[in-house]
Amino acid sequence: MGRLPDVTPITKLLVANRGEIAARIFKTCKEMGIATVAVFSDADEEAPFVVMADEAVALGGNTATESYLNIDKIISAANRTGATAIHPGYGFLAENAGFANACDAAGIVFVGPSPQTIASMGSKIKAKNIMRNAGVPTLPTAQPADADSIGYPLLVKASAGGGGRGMRIVESPADLETAVAGASREAEASFGDGTVFLEKYLPRPRHIEVQILGDAHGNMTSLYERECSIQRRYQKIIEEAPSPAVSEDLRYRLCEAAVAAGQASGFIGVGTVEFLVEGNRFYFLEVNTRLQVEHPVTEMITDVDLVREQIMIAEGHPLSPELSDAEVDGHSVEARIYAEDPTQDYLPQTGKLIEWRLPDTVRVDSGVARGSTVSPHYDPMLAKVIAWGPSRAEAIRTLATALRKAEIKGVVTNRDLLVNILDHPDFKAGDADTSFLRTNDPAELGKSTLTRQEVINSAVAVAIFAQEHAFRLAQLTVAASNCLLLHH
Repeated sequence: MGRLPDVTPITKLLVANRGEIAARIFKTCKEMGIATVAVFSDADEEAPFVVMADEAVALGGNTATESYLNIDKIISAANRTGATAIHPGYGFLAENAGFANACDAAGIVFVGPSPQTIASMGSKIKAKNIMRNAGVPTLPTAQPADADSIGYPLLVKASAGGGGRGMRIVESPADLETAVAGASREAEASFGDGTVFLEKYLPRPRHIEVQILGDAHGNMTSLYERECSIQRRYQKIIEEAPSPAVSEDLRYRLCEAAVAAGQASGFIGVGTVEFLVEGNRFYFLEVNTRLQVEHPVTEMITDVDLVREQIMIAEGHPLSPELSDAEVDGHSVEARIYAEDPTQDYLPQTGKLIEWRLPDTVRVDSGVARGSTVSPHYDPMLAKVIAWGPSRAEAIRTLATALRKAEIKGVVTNRDLLVNILDHPDFKAGDADTSFLRTNDPAELGKSTLTRQEVINSAVAVAIFAQEHAFRLAQLTVAASNCLLLHH
């Protein structure tokens, strides 16, 4: 009989994050019987995720730097509460090798890959070199001085970043110097590293990614692909699984390349390998060494709880045997609801949600509730709405219907943009690529789908809400005055 793997159960887990991903992780922890700790900024003191946790620790401040990016405060919170593990979620410190090192130094389990893997995959230049050596297809790259070696158009990209920051499209040599300087400044401001490189630009690729899982015992597997081609400013807003553009042969080759990428990087945990796809050819883009925002669509078609798998791997378990038997069941589509106005160049919106209700026909991973205040301090994503159907057409219809019926009042959102994309004939046909929101005007697609009567009803609801709060404020003022009179 072989030696059983060393397993150290996680008894209490702190989530070093906020909003919907913190709530998502707490949900799985409760199902697993793991005690939970939330950390929160001043702006998030009354947020739903704080209430969900068994314990909550105030970090102070409103900005991310003061709170969710403050490593010392988060490690201190874990020590004070006796948390044996920290889950970073995504964003903030999720791909920060220094944070993973700080957890190790404090004797706290970091739910994610090793600091070495995070560091090597965090540099796009290093990551591409590793992938080339592993035989994974990559796009031609060069340093700014050697731009002619890859030709135009090309992309200037930040080595340390993502989310479209530090990225510029360059059409001709005359624009290169300005683009490099601008991208480098933006990268330095966003990531503390102004290193940029050049990459061959594909004008209309599909953005396809593969979910991978690896354990500390040398096992590595994949859970099929997701498509994330619908993006605004290089940030995804609609994702689906599986991709309508991927054949069985292409799926096999993508998954094989993704597993090779995971093995080459020494990956342990749950992560994603991203590719750009043109026709039947694909090219490595990057490895995300964390849980992806869009992980629910994979969960919906495979019936695998990816957060549970993350925790099990972090405890030392080998990959669950059922992962190798997971098959694609139906289709899933996810839409991200943002507090922003697509008709005004995606201007972020703030305020109080006086109504927040979505149909129970869909899964909703939300960081807000009715009465929540949407602050200007963090990413404007409010929730992810995820639909499943036996077919792609049914999943799209279910999601579009749910978004139409959603009651969201008090803050402008991109709900109408999402509905109109889902209804667009190119998207329905599976023909949308990463150029979709460049060739289709977001200001037009984002126009309201509400009827005149629905607009009137929404305005009335806002007026009633304001009136109720004004009346309540008046009551409190009278009560305070009475208290003062009695005191005197």
